[in-house]
Amino acid sequence: MTSSQHPRPPQPNLAFRQLRGQRSPGEFAAAVRRAAREIGERVSCDARYIGRVEAGEIRCPNYAYERVFLHMFPGRTLTDLGFAPRSAVRGRGARTTHETPPVHTIRRPFASGETHEAFETYETPDTYETHESYDGHAYGEQNHEESDVLRRAFMTGGTVTVATASLGPFGLTFGGAAAAAGRPVPRAGSSEASALEEAVRKIRLLDDRHGADGLYRRAAAPLRTAYALLDAGTTRQSVTDRLYVGAGELAISVGWLAHDSGRFDDARSHYAEALATARMSGDPALEAHAFCNTAFLARDAGRPREAVRAAQAAQRAARPLGSQRLMSLLALREAGGWAGLADRAGCEQALARAQALFERGASETDPEWMTFYGEAELEGLEAQCWSAVGDWPRAARHARRAAHLQDPHFSRNIALYTAELADDLARGGRPDEAAEAGLRVLDLLDQVQSSRIQTMLAGTARVLLPHRRAAGVSAFLDRHACLPRTT
Repeated sequence: MTSSQHPRPPQPNLAFRQLRGQRSPGEFAAAVRRAAREIGERVSCDARYIGRVEAGEIRCPNYAYERVFLHMFPGRTLTDLGFAPRSAVRGRGARTTHETPPVHTIRRPFASGETHEAFETYETPDTYETHESYDGHAYGEQNHEESDVLRRAFMTGGTVTVATASLGPFGLTFGGAAAAAGRPVPRAGSSEASALEEAVRKIRLLDDRHGADGLYRRAAAPLRTAYALLDAGTTRQSVTDRLYVGAGELAISVGWLAHDSGRFDDARSHYAEALATARMSGDPALEAHAFCNTAFLARDAGRPREAVRAAQAAQRAARPLGSQRLMSLLALREAGGWAGLADRAGCEQALARAQALFERGASETDPEWMTFYGEAELEGLEAQCWSAVGDWPRAARHARRAAHLQDPHFSRNIALYTAELADDLARGGRPDEAAEAGLRVLDLLDQVQSSRIQTMLAGTARVLLPHRRAAGVSAFLDRHACLPRTT
């Protein structure tokens, strides 16, 4: 029996048809996509999908669509929407209630340009049926083969060294002897959890030193592996807990690489995945981290009100953790949102709170991922706030301090803070100093690959164009014009 065949003729979903009302299937599909974006999901809904739901061909949507539909129609259940219980339509051998895992998503290796959408291994057919077979025999074999390859690739890929000039891949290859063997996937143990944690540390270190552009595609492979390991199961609850945290932290790290390289939609999807993992595992630290990055992304994507709300949600999650440094960073995220809303008073209050919390010092309760947050980062984020409200002299002062305080090993951050300084000086009417700072950034770009930094430099170059005759400006503009364009 294939995924498009059912043991009985499909029954039309009249309840769902009634909810569509007078809208055409295409209009309703557009409303579904808008609702998905509101909650950080990405679904490929079109008129054909709506028609299949109403015809009863899709008896129960996948988890991504479920979250979207329940968001669109709050207070209703899937049954209220005309769908069958999930337990009645699983695509592989039915599990008993106590065997059913939490809703953790895994991602197959997407082709270039393909929509990144989550699916469940026992999901009913929907838009993925052209890619995967959901009958119990065929899909189960494929899942075992793929997970085995993922596990082996992950365990070897975590130790890959990366050269400065040519970032090596994390190493994920499908096929080969492991895939052909079709062996059952053994349950994950502490060694797999340790490898996952090490991959997270390595990605963060490489990002600090080299920037995101050369890492993003490579880092997606360990992320797929992490969720495959979760799906395989573990022998101990302690290992399961570590895998959940590791997978969530890895999703955030990959999301940040997408964010820093200008792939905002991908970043939003990864952060939402991390947040879902945090909620499922009941981990407030992971939840605070996911909301923290979501706030930063929302600010950069031009959604300042969402940035404020996400930062406030992060603070609620983080309050019981007892980390003053974490609360300081989250106050800075909130300040960035207020700055984007041109609310200077709200921004100043949040900045004062961030400074006071920072001065209470570091502690053992500070999360491991916060090692980047020192005085340099505090100054750099404050500079961005003052820049957003148009106080260029104040922004330049903080950006200069940030670049001076940064550890010289972290080239990416030095380039970032100096690019911020150049832009603030240019907009503040100091073109010669701006050009000098811009040239220092250009000197670092052979070590750093960051679309974010290049975008900032491009903005500075546009501001400096009318000042080409000023000392040093023409040299900066000529060198900047020779940069390869980012895609």
